[in-house]
Amino acid sequence: MLSKINTALLLGLTLLSTWVFASPEDEKALEIIRRADEVRSPNKPFRYTLTISEYKAGATQPENKQILDISMRFIKPDGETKADARSLARLIFPPRDKGKVLFSDGYALWFYTPELRRPVPVSPQQRLIGQIANGDVIVTNFEYAYRSTLQGEVPCGENVCYSLLLERKSAEATWPKISYYVEKEGDNRPFKASYYSLDDRLFKEVTYHDFQPVLGKMRPTKIVVKDTRNGNRYSVMEYSDIRLESLPESWFTRESIMRGVQ
Repeated sequence: MLSKINTALLLGLTLLSTWVFASPEDEKALEIIRRADEVRSPNKPFRYTLTISEYKAGATQPENKQILDISMRFIKPDGETKADARSLARLIFPPRDKGKVLFSDGYALWFYTPELRRPVPVSPQQRLIGQIANGDVIVTNFEYAYRSTLQGEVPCGENVCYSLLLERKSAEATWPKISYYVEKEGDNRPFKASYYSLDDRLFKEVTYHDFQPVLGKMRPTKIVVKDTRNGNRYSVMEYSDIRLESLPESWFTRESIMRGVQ
């Protein structure tokens, strides 16, 4: 079922985290990762529209296009504020897929379509198939899911970037290792992330583009995900209508998906 609807649905869940708290690690690296995470996502519930265009290597026109309405409850713990990491991705284009939803809560992920009696879980194996893997390279909040080590500084475009090695803290995280490049100056904007399998083979490369003032900070409004294991096919994700919104916790349950959230 997931393969039939093109699992790029999950691509929009931009910054989902699970709450695996840090053991002692490179404190400078941790601070860099924290600042880069803050660039990628506000620490408040928000909503946005995501347009996904999928290309074959070398193509100038997309072979597939999808539009999603995405709601995120992503809140880091702060004093009496409890952590929350849930999201909904609702497909609104093409019309034949309207009503299909992906719901995530921490590491858990479910898929729902009106033809199903209830949401079905997405397995770790399915997360590595096709576009579903793109979702996982976008959703992770690195501060909590990965142990970070600062490896040095490297050129990145016209700037200088910190080079960081990220290693997962829990086997529940899809990607065992990530090479992450973050701009040294300013807000520590993310520049590129490379995702590796258990056998140390490169699966995905993600680059961040078109930084615009959004919700009080310069944030990327376009992300490109290259599938290095599949002929360098790539997806371009463009973000629009990004806004803070009161999103009731009651929306983010499997029961509410079956009722039809707004």
